[in-house]
Amino acid sequence: MHAVIAFLMLVQAPVLQKDGLQFKDLNRNGVLDPYEDWRLSPELRAQDLVARMTLEEKAGAMMHGTARSVGGPMASAGMGGQYDTAAIRALIDSVKVTNLITRLSTDPRTLATQNNVLQAIAERTRLGIPVTISTDPRNHFQYVPGVSSQTTFSQWPEALGFAAVDDTALTRAFGDIARQEYRAVGIHMALSPQADLATEPRWPRVAGTFGEDADLAGRQVRAYVIGFQHGANGVDSTGVVTVVKHWVGYGAAKDGWDSHTYYGRFATFSGDNLFYHVRPFLGAFAAHVGGVMPTYSVLEHATWDGKAIEPVRAGFNRQLLTDMLRTHYGFQGVILTDWAITWDCAERCKNGAPAGERPSFADVGMPWGVEDLTMRARFVKAVQAGVDEFGGTERADLLDDAVRAGELSEARLDSSVVRILTQKFAQGLFEHPFVNPDSAARLVGNPRFVAAGLDAQRRALVLLENKGRLLPLKSGRALRVYLLGISADAATHEGWTVVADPLKADVAIMRLTAPFERLHPQYVFGQFFHEGSLAFKDGDPDFEAFKRVSAVVPTIVTVYLDRPAILTPLQGKARALIANFGVSDAALIDVLTGRARPQGKLPFELPSSKEAVATQRSDVPHDSSRPLYPFGFGRSY
Repeated sequence: MHAVIAFLMLVQAPVLQKDGLQFKDLNRNGVLDPYEDWRLSPELRAQDLVARMTLEEKAGAMMHGTARSVGGPMASAGMGGQYDTAAIRALIDSVKVTNLITRLSTDPRTLATQNNVLQAIAERTRLGIPVTISTDPRNHFQYVPGVSSQTTFSQWPEALGFAAVDDTALTRAFGDIARQEYRAVGIHMALSPQADLATEPRWPRVAGTFGEDADLAGRQVRAYVIGFQHGANGVDSTGVVTVVKHWVGYGAAKDGWDSHTYYGRFATFSGDNLFYHVRPFLGAFAAHVGGVMPTYSVLEHATWDGKAIEPVRAGFNRQLLTDMLRTHYGFQGVILTDWAITWDCAERCKNGAPAGERPSFADVGMPWGVEDLTMRARFVKAVQAGVDEFGGTERADLLDDAVRAGELSEARLDSSVVRILTQKFAQGLFEHPFVNPDSAARLVGNPRFVAAGLDAQRRALVLLENKGRLLPLKSGRALRVYLLGISADAATHEGWTVVADPLKADVAIMRLTAPFERLHPQYVFGQFFHEGSLAFKDGDPDFEAFKRVSAVVPTIVTVYLDRPAILTPLQGKARALIANFGVSDAALIDVLTGRARPQGKLPFELPSSKEAVATQRSDVPHDSSRPLYPFGFGRSY
């Protein structure tokens, strides 16, 4: 640690004294340049800095690359415990990248220290432009490779859980806590929230949404942005830029397939329903959200202003980005593409890996609708559509070449880079890019934050059934419990006796997960997406265990609903049935015993059958025929 601190002191920029104040001499020219003068507005500083940048530096600033790690098969994707500083130095020095996603999974002190090293590399460059470090969500239960395999950050329900509680003060409080944790470790941008609507129940990305109702989602999205950005007036020096996604219509996934994949590249609309999917984004715009990420999807049968929308994914679509987002809704922030939209989609991308071969991320590309364009032409079309920043690529050379060939103007790049740099100045990164690793270790996951997350987990539980008023379980009673998916330690801590034979139990407590299928294992994303049927099937080990146990002992079941499962087979057999959107054993037991009460209401309908799911329209909410549990359902005690 001491060696790292000494290194940072060595590389930090010189300090200039003027009018009794201190300023960093980032370009080391001995003069206080306007971009170095923190008394000026972020916009003026950004304009001055852009005027000093080379074309190569501007193109690099429009890339959002990956912070590589060392060791392991996924090091190139940044998954590991330590950065590959040599590889990252090459990106910063040679490609001129100033935006990186981190996927490190390590303790807060180490993460803060590692991020400081990146900033030290950046501060030694010609203009001393700091790195914006982004991340996918780190505070929930759903597994996200590289960011959710550790639990040192405070742990909260999925977005669906906040929708179930529908308390905007709670969502703002979560955002504020996550903001503090992110900034403590040197993370400045949240690639969230999802304003997508879960109108297609089979879609694999439902868990990241606030459900299917546009008004509910809009309230929650606004509160989320305010919490993360530290207010409703845009990001400030302690805020985290939020990137609301995915503009627009992603949740209307055709047949439930996801548009990360060639077979799922379409979202389909019936009638004039696109505006319904726009509505949650209005909450983000009202809170002056910093970024918008366009959807991968090609919108089928959708119109805007009476015109059919071009059949290309949103990152290439001028109607969606310039006509709608910029002109009609007045968005002034950064448009950051989702990952890999300029990459090629070759044979294995389109048809999957051959039998007997494992798919690879090298197969991945998502240039939907522009597959026949060259990679450089894709960059040009995206910029002309309105894109400012490209996610998951570092091919700045192609933008540079396009300008030199007259395919784009340098002034067009300038407008994007000014937006990107304005946010860096507003966040105070030019003055304070480094963080204190010891402070990070004390703040991240501290007892107050953890307690707040646990309280949210409890409140988000949705009680669906409570036959014979089985719940709450009587306190002080020495229960014999049979468990599935629940820690024995959590039960014994409660004073219960754990038994291996359900016939010897007073009650069974079982965790189940919403059903899914692996229908496309030959595709990279098909390996881990939850696709296909939402129905429990005979032969599934956990479902078989539930049938066996519930036949002989009163059974409490909680189901993790990452998608709207068909709970009909459970309804008649479970004595108590609870929907969860991410809950720890401790928080669950608090609710089972009555120390806390379930407060959640369903943020989507739960269908009654596969046939009902098949007849739903992908773009329409609340249209399941005779739902088993309607939107907004939830009991308490």
